[in-house]
Amino acid sequence: MTELLIKPARETGCTDISALEELVSEAALRQASPLDDVLDSALVDEEPYMRYLAGELGMDWLPEIPDFESPLPLRAACGPQVALKHRVLPIAIEGEGENARLLMATYDPLNLLARQSSAQFIDLPIVWVMASRRRVHDALRKLYGVGADTFEQLLEGRELDLDNLEMKDEASVIDEVEDEEASVVKFVNQIVREALEQRATDIHVEPLADNLRIRYRIDGGLVDIAVPDQIKALQSSVIARLKIMSHLDIAERRLPQDGRINLQFEGASIDVRVATVPTVEGESVSLRLLNQEKFDVARLGMEDFVLDPIMRMLDLPNGIILITGPTGSGKSTSLYSFLSALNKPETRIVTVEDPVENKLPGVMQIAVKSEIGLTFATGLRSILRADPNIVMIGEIRDLETAEIAIRASLTGHLVFSTLHTNDALGGISRLVDMGVEPFLVAASVRAFLAQRLVRRLCETCKQPVEVSQEQRELLEIPAGLEGQAYEPKGCDHCRNTGFSGRLAIYEVAIVGSKMEDLVAKAAPLPELRAQAIRDGYIPMREYGWRKVFKGETTIQEVISVTASDLVV
Repeated sequence: MTELLIKPARETGCTDISALEELVSEAALRQASPLDDVLDSALVDEEPYMRYLAGELGMDWLPEIPDFESPLPLRAACGPQVALKHRVLPIAIEGEGENARLLMATYDPLNLLARQSSAQFIDLPIVWVMASRRRVHDALRKLYGVGADTFEQLLEGRELDLDNLEMKDEASVIDEVEDEEASVVKFVNQIVREALEQRATDIHVEPLADNLRIRYRIDGGLVDIAVPDQIKALQSSVIARLKIMSHLDIAERRLPQDGRINLQFEGASIDVRVATVPTVEGESVSLRLLNQEKFDVARLGMEDFVLDPIMRMLDLPNGIILITGPTGSGKSTSLYSFLSALNKPETRIVTVEDPVENKLPGVMQIAVKSEIGLTFATGLRSILRADPNIVMIGEIRDLETAEIAIRASLTGHLVFSTLHTNDALGGISRLVDMGVEPFLVAASVRAFLAQRLVRRLCETCKQPVEVSQEQRELLEIPAGLEGQAYEPKGCDHCRNTGFSGRLAIYEVAIVGSKMEDLVAKAAPLPELRAQAIRDGYIPMREYGWRKVFKGETTIQEVISVTASDLVV
């Protein structure tokens, strides 16, 4: 087996054969799959390596896995227990009657146990082909749904062991479940683990009339997740399990509830915010997945013309810095990054948040609890007596909070907060609309930073696209902005979306002396915008064009988040 794995490595350009030989030998001693270890090691280029291996073994190579037009016969021929346990994929049933045979794909033809088990539990003769590991895994999820192997045992009432996704400080809850409920625990864990592996930010469990829909929010968009067909029968069990994990009242189904789950996944701490909402078809559960990441201003990816003035604002002894944008635009990440940059032994930072999304070491963080009277305003009023240097308010929602924040800035505190506005300069009119006097806005606010999130192009498959002069003029792209624009194509690395991850685009408006005078006089928005441009303000859309011509995102992405009515 060792020689067979090493030979194609030589032919397909492996640069460290000795390291590969050691890896294969160690896997053999552990009785593990050597091929999995080889592919995980990044010592070889997966697809050329496996294609060559298929040729060495005389097996057909499957470059693409076809769509499943009739999945039910395939599921019946090869159940999820076999397919998902051994990572083998039924592709098609060829022929009829006595001549029928099952075409099966595997990425590990050297796993003899998998092939023997398949032959034992599948009634049809099997013809084996090879495909890449990524394609086999993706197709298995589509064919059987997330947690299908658990689901089948769940219906039979057989107990399963827990996976590597475990709750912190929750062992007693797990121990108390009955045997027939242990599979529900495993099934829910698989749903959450799958979301984390796909970099999802949210999970939505939504009861429908004849189904229980599960969707992940990935790169800002909602994606339907394949689940077993009979999942509706266990809707109440799945939702009850989520409520138990988040310490909610499982008997209360008429009122919304909020809770939290602390998870450990592959060595990382994951904080999960849980919200339940009663609907006519049952309770809907939403989970927000928050990685306990390290916040750093450099990771925000700001261009210098935005980063430089913001860093100057962070050195101010007092004043208000407001971050604006809609829900889900990354405002909290920016706030935490700024606070991390300012978090020094000689500085006392106190925050009032609803809720506390991430814990910052050395920062005093207060969670709003309106049910007991702890609001933004009351919390802020209290912490001003606690000798802070820097104050962060999760959001300015009303006049009372705004006035206390202004008072704090005028008495020598640096204050950070957020507003929901469409652009940076819109923050001025938003504060005035709340009832704040224009002269107080001018005297206290030092900068408005607006931001949006756009999807980042997949580096593996993005392809160049020409932007004509007519399009440039229509889109108002500055004449001096050069570079190559790209468009999405789609590949295995990005789930055929053409995008992988997200990046932020910004605009910053600094309130200098001339801008202060205009704000104090309640000047109209066009005058404010003209002065901001003279002060170096660059609109968010122009910031986006710079990212487009750096090959990081697309024209349509920038248009979609900057509320443009332009059409390419």
